[in-house]
Amino acid sequence: MLAVRYAGYGMAPELVEMPSPVCPDDGVLLDVLATGVCRSDWHAWRGHDPVSLPHVPGHEIAGVVSQIGRDVTRFAVGDLVTTPFVNGCGSCEFCLGGDAQVCPQQTQPGFTHHGSFAEQVALYAADTNLVRLPEGMDPVVAASLGCRFATAYRAVTARGRVGTGDLVAVFGCGGVGLSAIQIAIALGAQVFAVDVSDLARQRAADLGAVALAPDSVVERITDLTGGGVHVAIDALGSASTELAAVRSLRRRGRYVQVGLMLGPDARAPLPWDLVVAYELEVYGSHGMAACDYPAMLSMVSSGILRPAELVGRVISLAEAPAALVAMDSPASSTAGMTVIDLTRH
Repeated sequence: MLAVRYAGYGMAPELVEMPSPVCPDDGVLLDVLATGVCRSDWHAWRGHDPVSLPHVPGHEIAGVVSQIGRDVTRFAVGDLVTTPFVNGCGSCEFCLGGDAQVCPQQTQPGFTHHGSFAEQVALYAADTNLVRLPEGMDPVVAASLGCRFATAYRAVTARGRVGTGDLVAVFGCGGVGLSAIQIAIALGAQVFAVDVSDLARQRAADLGAVALAPDSVVERITDLTGGGVHVAIDALGSASTELAAVRSLRRRGRYVQVGLMLGPDARAPLPWDLVVAYELEVYGSHGMAACDYPAMLSMVSSGILRPAELVGRVISLAEAPAALVAMDSPASSTAGMTVIDLTRH
Protein backbone atom coordinates (compact mmCIF):
# COMPACT_ATOMS: atom_id res chain seq x y z
CA MET A 1 0.00 0.00 0.00
CA LEU A 2 0.93 3.67 -0.26
CA ALA A 3 1.31 5.55 3.02
CA VAL A 4 2.73 8.75 4.45
CA ARG A 5 5.48 7.90 6.92
CA TYR A 6 8.11 9.79 8.91
CA ALA A 7 11.31 8.22 10.22
CA GLY A 8 11.91 10.56 13.15
CA TYR A 9 10.34 13.44 15.06
CA GLY A 10 10.33 16.56 12.92
CA MET A 11 11.78 14.71 9.92
CA ALA A 12 10.09 15.30 6.58
CA PRO A 13 7.17 12.89 6.06
CA GLU A 14 7.36 10.93 2.82
CA LEU A 15 4.93 9.07 0.58
CA VAL A 16 6.21 5.49 0.53
CA GLU A 17 5.17 2.01 -0.47
CA MET A 18 4.99 -0.38 2.48
CA PRO A 19 3.28 -3.66 3.47
CA SER A 20 -0.40 -3.58 4.34
CA PRO A 21 -1.19 -4.10 8.04
CA VAL A 22 -2.35 -7.47 9.34
CA CYS A 23 -6.03 -7.79 10.21
CA PRO A 24 -6.47 -8.40 13.99
CA ASP A 25 -8.59 -11.35 15.12
CA ASP A 26 -11.01 -8.96 16.88
CA GLY A 27 -10.69 -6.21 14.30
CA VAL A 28 -10.87 -5.25 10.67
CA LEU A 29 -8.72 -4.06 7.83
CA LEU A 30 -10.14 -0.86 6.38
CA ASP A 31 -9.65 0.52 2.89
CA VAL A 32 -9.29 4.21 3.71
CA LEU A 33 -11.43 6.58 1.64
CA ALA A 34 -10.72 9.78 3.58
CA THR A 35 -8.78 10.87 6.65
CA GLY A 36 -8.37 14.16 8.46
CA VAL A 37 -5.17 16.10 9.08
CA CYS A 38 -5.41 16.97 12.76
CA ARG A 39 -3.22 19.00 15.13
CA SER A 40 -2.87 15.83 17.24
CA ASP A 41 -1.04 14.28 14.25
CA TRP A 42 1.28 17.29 14.28
CA HIS A 43 1.93 16.88 18.03
CA ALA A 44 2.98 13.26 17.44
CA TRP A 45 5.21 14.21 14.49
CA ARG A 46 6.90 16.87 16.61
CA GLY A 47 7.45 14.40 19.46
CA HIS A 48 5.11 16.11 21.91
CA ASP A 49 3.05 12.90 22.05
CA PRO A 50 5.57 10.05 21.63
CA VAL A 51 4.94 7.29 19.08
CA SER A 52 6.96 4.34 17.78
CA LEU A 53 9.21 5.25 14.85
CA PRO A 54 9.05 5.10 11.88
CA HIS A 55 5.41 6.06 12.01
CA VAL A 56 2.30 6.51 9.87
CA PRO A 57 -0.01 9.22 11.30
CA GLY A 58 -3.77 9.61 10.91
CA HIS A 59 -6.72 8.91 13.21
CA GLU A 60 -9.81 10.55 11.65
CA ILE A 61 -11.05 7.87 9.29
CA ALA A 62 -13.82 6.87 6.93
CA GLY A 63 -13.50 3.76 4.81
CA VAL A 64 -14.79 0.41 3.62
CA VAL A 65 -14.21 -2.83 5.53
CA SER A 66 -12.02 -5.04 3.32
CA GLN A 67 -11.24 -7.86 5.75
CA ILE A 68 -12.69 -8.97 9.11
CA GLY A 69 -11.09 -10.91 11.95
CA ARG A 70 -12.47 -14.26 13.05
CA ASP A 71 -13.96 -12.81 16.27
CA VAL A 72 -15.92 -9.98 14.61
CA THR A 73 -19.71 -10.53 14.57
CA ARG A 74 -21.36 -7.13 13.93
CA PHE A 75 -19.65 -6.01 10.72
CA ALA A 76 -18.97 -7.43 7.27
CA VAL A 77 -16.76 -6.83 4.27
CA GLY A 78 -18.13 -3.87 2.29
CA ASP A 79 -19.51 -1.91 5.25
CA LEU A 80 -18.89 1.85 5.07
CA VAL A 81 -17.72 2.89 8.52
CA THR A 82 -15.93 5.36 10.72
CA THR A 83 -14.45 5.04 14.20
CA PRO A 84 -13.58 7.28 17.15
CA PHE A 85 -9.91 8.14 17.51
CA VAL A 86 -9.96 6.26 20.86
CA ASN A 87 -10.70 2.58 20.36
CA GLY A 88 -11.64 0.74 23.54
CA CYS A 89 -10.71 -2.87 24.31
CA GLY A 90 -14.39 -3.83 24.45
CA SER A 91 -14.22 -5.90 27.65
CA CYS A 92 -13.15 -3.68 30.57
CA GLU A 93 -15.55 -1.99 33.01
CA PHE A 94 -15.29 1.33 31.17
CA CYS A 95 -16.06 -0.12 27.73
CA LEU A 96 -18.92 -2.21 29.12
CA GLY A 97 -20.26 0.95 30.80
CA GLY A 98 -20.23 2.91 27.54
CA ASP A 99 -17.06 4.90 28.27
CA ALA A 100 -14.60 3.42 25.79
CA GLN A 101 -13.02 6.87 25.39
CA VAL A 102 -11.23 6.34 28.74
CA CYS A 103 -10.43 2.62 28.31
CA PRO A 104 -7.13 1.78 30.07
CA GLN A 105 -6.23 -0.65 27.25
CA GLN A 106 -7.29 1.68 24.44
CA THR A 107 -5.69 1.72 21.02
CA GLN A 108 -5.46 4.82 18.84
CA PRO A 109 -4.74 4.51 15.11
CA GLY A 110 -1.98 6.97 14.29
CA PHE A 111 -0.60 6.81 17.83
CA THR A 112 -0.44 3.29 19.32
CA HIS A 113 -0.03 1.80 15.82
CA HIS A 114 0.20 2.92 12.20
CA GLY A 115 -2.66 5.20 11.24
CA SER A 116 -4.80 6.23 8.31
CA PHE A 117 -2.47 8.39 6.19
CA ALA A 118 -2.43 5.20 4.14
CA GLU A 119 -4.50 3.17 1.73
CA GLN A 120 -5.28 0.68 4.51
CA VAL A 121 -5.41 0.74 8.30
CA ALA A 122 -5.99 -1.92 10.97
CA LEU A 123 -8.58 -1.29 13.67
CA TYR A 124 -9.02 -3.31 16.86
CA ALA A 125 -12.10 -4.47 18.83
CA ALA A 126 -14.29 -3.72 15.83
CA ASP A 127 -17.58 -4.73 17.43
CA THR A 128 -17.05 -2.02 20.07
CA ASN A 129 -15.45 0.70 17.97
CA LEU A 130 -16.83 0.74 14.43
CA VAL A 131 -19.75 2.97 13.46
CA ARG A 132 -21.79 2.39 10.30
CA LEU A 133 -22.23 5.56 8.31
CA PRO A 134 -25.65 6.74 7.08
CA GLU A 135 -26.32 5.87 3.45
CA GLY A 136 -25.01 8.55 1.12
CA MET A 137 -22.75 10.31 3.64
CA ASP A 138 -19.68 11.80 1.97
CA PRO A 139 -16.55 10.00 3.29
CA VAL A 140 -14.73 13.34 3.44
CA VAL A 141 -17.39 14.67 5.81
CA ALA A 142 -17.45 11.39 7.76
CA ALA A 143 -13.67 11.51 8.24
CA SER A 144 -13.98 14.97 9.79
CA LEU A 145 -16.20 13.55 12.54
CA GLY A 146 -13.81 11.04 14.11
CA CYS A 147 -11.73 13.29 16.35
CA ARG A 148 -12.48 16.99 16.23
CA PHE A 149 -16.23 17.04 15.61
CA ALA A 150 -17.12 14.07 17.82
CA THR A 151 -14.83 15.34 20.57
CA ALA A 152 -16.50 18.74 20.41
CA TYR A 153 -19.97 17.15 20.36
CA ARG A 154 -19.39 15.28 23.61
CA ALA A 155 -17.65 18.27 25.21
CA VAL A 156 -20.58 20.55 24.41
CA THR A 157 -23.46 18.14 25.10
CA ALA A 158 -22.30 15.70 27.80
CA ARG A 159 -19.71 17.77 29.66
CA GLY A 160 -20.82 21.36 29.09
CA ARG A 161 -24.53 20.44 29.04
CA VAL A 162 -25.16 23.37 26.70
CA GLY A 163 -28.77 24.27 26.08
CA THR A 164 -31.04 27.00 24.79
CA GLY A 165 -30.13 30.44 26.12
CA ASP A 166 -26.71 29.46 27.45
CA LEU A 167 -23.76 31.79 26.98
CA VAL A 168 -20.69 29.88 25.79
CA ALA A 169 -17.08 30.95 25.25
CA VAL A 170 -14.82 28.86 23.00
CA PHE A 171 -11.09 29.51 23.18
CA GLY A 172 -9.29 28.34 20.03
CA CYS A 173 -11.02 28.22 16.64
CA GLY A 174 -9.30 25.29 14.98
CA GLY A 175 -11.18 22.11 14.05
CA VAL A 176 -12.38 21.34 17.58
CA GLY A 177 -13.24 24.95 18.36
CA LEU A 178 -15.19 25.56 15.14
CA SER A 179 -17.04 22.28 15.69
CA ALA A 180 -17.93 23.31 19.25
CA ILE A 181 -19.17 26.67 18.00
CA GLN A 182 -21.44 25.11 15.38
CA ILE A 183 -22.81 22.52 17.82
CA ALA A 184 -23.43 25.02 20.64
CA ILE A 185 -25.24 27.43 18.30
CA ALA A 186 -27.36 24.57 16.94
CA LEU A 187 -28.38 23.81 20.54
CA GLY A 188 -29.57 27.39 21.04
CA ALA A 189 -26.56 28.98 22.74
CA GLN A 190 -24.92 32.34 22.10
CA VAL A 191 -21.21 31.79 21.48
CA PHE A 192 -18.17 34.00 21.95
CA ALA A 193 -15.16 32.74 19.98
CA VAL A 194 -11.57 33.67 20.83
CA ASP A 195 -8.54 33.18 18.59
CA VAL A 196 -5.30 34.97 17.65
CA SER A 197 -5.92 34.39 13.93
CA ASP A 198 -8.00 36.87 11.93
CA LEU A 199 -8.92 34.08 9.49
CA ALA A 200 -10.05 31.73 12.27
CA ARG A 201 -12.12 34.48 13.90
CA GLN A 202 -13.77 35.18 10.55
CA ARG A 203 -14.71 31.50 10.17
CA ALA A 204 -16.17 31.59 13.70
CA ALA A 205 -18.14 34.72 12.87
CA ASP A 206 -19.44 33.08 9.68
CA LEU A 207 -20.83 30.30 11.88
CA GLY A 208 -22.69 32.86 14.02
CA ALA A 209 -20.30 33.47 16.91
CA VAL A 210 -19.19 36.79 18.35
CA ALA A 211 -15.50 36.70 17.41
CA LEU A 212 -12.97 38.24 19.80
CA ALA A 213 -9.20 38.69 19.83
CA PRO A 214 -7.37 37.51 22.98
CA ASP A 215 -6.45 41.02 24.20
CA SER A 216 -8.43 41.86 27.37
CA VAL A 217 -10.85 39.10 26.40
CA VAL A 218 -11.93 38.18 29.94
CA GLU A 219 -13.02 41.74 30.64
CA ARG A 220 -14.79 41.97 27.27
CA ILE A 221 -16.68 38.71 27.77
CA THR A 222 -17.64 39.69 31.31
CA ASP A 223 -18.97 43.04 30.07
CA LEU A 224 -20.81 41.57 27.07
CA THR A 225 -22.49 38.86 29.15
CA GLY A 226 -23.21 40.77 32.32
CA GLY A 227 -21.01 38.62 34.52
CA GLY A 228 -19.52 35.83 32.43
CA VAL A 229 -20.55 32.80 30.42
CA HIS A 230 -22.30 29.64 31.59
CA VAL A 231 -19.84 27.36 29.76
CA ALA A 232 -16.21 27.93 28.75
CA ILE A 233 -14.32 25.50 26.51
CA ASP A 234 -10.56 25.50 25.95
CA ALA A 235 -10.31 23.95 22.49
CA LEU A 236 -6.63 24.87 22.04
CA GLY A 237 -4.80 23.61 25.11
CA SER A 238 -2.45 26.09 26.75
CA ALA A 239 -1.90 27.66 30.15
CA SER A 240 -3.03 31.05 28.85
CA THR A 241 -6.25 29.84 27.19
CA GLU A 242 -7.11 27.66 30.18
CA LEU A 243 -6.74 30.58 32.59
CA ALA A 244 -8.70 33.00 30.42
CA ALA A 245 -11.47 30.44 29.88
CA VAL A 246 -11.94 29.77 33.60
CA ARG A 247 -11.87 33.47 34.43
CA SER A 248 -14.55 34.15 31.80
CA LEU A 249 -17.11 32.01 33.66
CA ARG A 250 -19.99 33.33 35.71
CA ARG A 251 -20.76 31.84 39.11
CA ARG A 252 -21.80 28.17 38.95
CA GLY A 253 -20.29 28.00 35.47
CA ARG A 254 -18.92 24.89 33.74
CA TYR A 255 -15.38 24.63 32.36
CA VAL A 256 -14.40 21.96 29.80
CA GLN A 257 -10.79 21.22 28.83
CA VAL A 258 -10.70 19.70 25.35
CA GLY A 259 -7.42 20.88 23.84
CA LEU A 260 -4.45 18.68 24.68
CA MET A 261 -2.28 20.08 27.48
CA LEU A 262 1.24 18.94 26.64
CA GLY A 263 4.75 19.77 27.86
CA PRO A 264 4.86 22.46 30.57
CA ASP A 265 1.16 23.22 29.98
CA ALA A 266 0.28 19.77 31.32
CA ARG A 267 1.01 21.09 34.82
CA ALA A 268 -0.64 24.48 34.40
CA PRO A 269 -2.45 25.62 37.59
CA LEU A 270 -6.13 26.50 37.79
CA PRO A 271 -7.43 29.57 39.65
CA TRP A 272 -8.75 27.45 42.51
CA ASP A 273 -9.91 30.51 44.44
CA LEU A 274 -12.53 31.12 41.72
CA VAL A 275 -13.34 27.41 41.40
CA VAL A 276 -14.26 27.29 45.08
CA ALA A 277 -15.82 30.74 45.52
CA TYR A 278 -17.92 30.51 42.32
CA GLU A 279 -18.65 26.77 42.70
CA LEU A 280 -17.35 26.12 39.20
CA GLU A 281 -17.52 22.69 37.59
CA VAL A 282 -14.28 21.52 35.93
CA TYR A 283 -14.29 18.74 33.33
CA GLY A 284 -11.89 17.02 30.99
CA SER A 285 -13.22 15.66 27.71
CA HIS A 286 -11.42 12.96 25.71
CA GLY A 287 -13.18 12.01 22.49
CA MET A 288 -16.47 10.13 22.32
CA ALA A 289 -17.28 6.43 22.38
CA ALA A 290 -18.77 4.75 19.30
CA CYS A 291 -21.97 3.95 21.21
CA ASP A 292 -22.68 7.69 21.48
CA TYR A 293 -22.38 8.37 17.74
CA PRO A 294 -26.03 7.69 16.71
CA ALA A 295 -27.38 10.90 18.31
CA MET A 296 -24.71 12.99 16.60
CA LEU A 297 -25.17 11.27 13.24
CA SER A 298 -28.93 11.79 13.50
CA MET A 299 -28.38 15.53 13.91
CA VAL A 300 -26.01 15.50 10.93
CA SER A 301 -28.45 13.55 8.75
CA SER A 302 -31.29 15.94 9.65
CA GLY A 303 -29.19 18.99 8.78
CA ILE A 304 -29.18 20.41 12.32
CA LEU A 305 -25.40 19.93 12.36
CA ARG A 306 -23.43 20.67 9.18
CA PRO A 307 -19.86 19.38 9.50
CA ALA A 308 -19.28 19.84 5.76
CA GLU A 309 -19.14 23.59 6.42
CA LEU A 310 -16.09 23.06 8.63
CA VAL A 311 -13.97 21.39 5.95
CA GLY A 312 -11.61 24.07 4.71
CA ARG A 313 -9.51 22.09 2.24
CA VAL A 314 -9.53 18.66 0.57
CA ILE A 315 -6.19 17.26 -0.61
CA SER A 316 -4.68 14.06 -2.02
CA LEU A 317 -2.51 11.60 -0.08
CA ALA A 318 0.54 12.92 -1.95
CA GLU A 319 -0.16 16.39 -0.54
CA ALA A 320 -0.44 15.16 3.05
CA PRO A 321 3.25 15.51 4.00
CA ALA A 322 3.22 19.22 3.16
CA ALA A 323 -0.08 19.70 5.00
CA LEU A 324 1.34 18.15 8.17
CA VAL A 325 4.51 20.24 8.02
CA ALA A 326 2.44 23.40 7.40
CA MET A 327 0.99 23.05 10.90
CA ASP A 328 4.30 24.42 12.19
CA SER A 329 2.80 27.80 11.26
CA PRO A 330 -0.89 27.52 12.22
CA ALA A 331 -1.56 31.20 11.57
CA SER A 332 -0.80 30.67 7.87
CA SER A 333 -2.79 27.47 7.42
CA THR A 334 -6.32 27.22 6.05
CA ALA A 335 -9.10 27.91 8.55
CA GLY A 336 -11.23 24.83 9.06
CA MET A 337 -10.35 21.17 8.69
CA THR A 338 -8.03 19.71 6.07
CA VAL A 339 -9.13 16.27 4.88
CA ILE A 340 -7.23 13.82 2.69
CA ASP A 341 -9.40 12.24 -0.05
CA LEU A 342 -7.67 9.00 -1.01
CA THR A 343 -9.72 8.74 -4.20
CA ARG A 344 -7.84 11.81 -5.50
CA HIS A 345 -4.62 11.25 -7.44
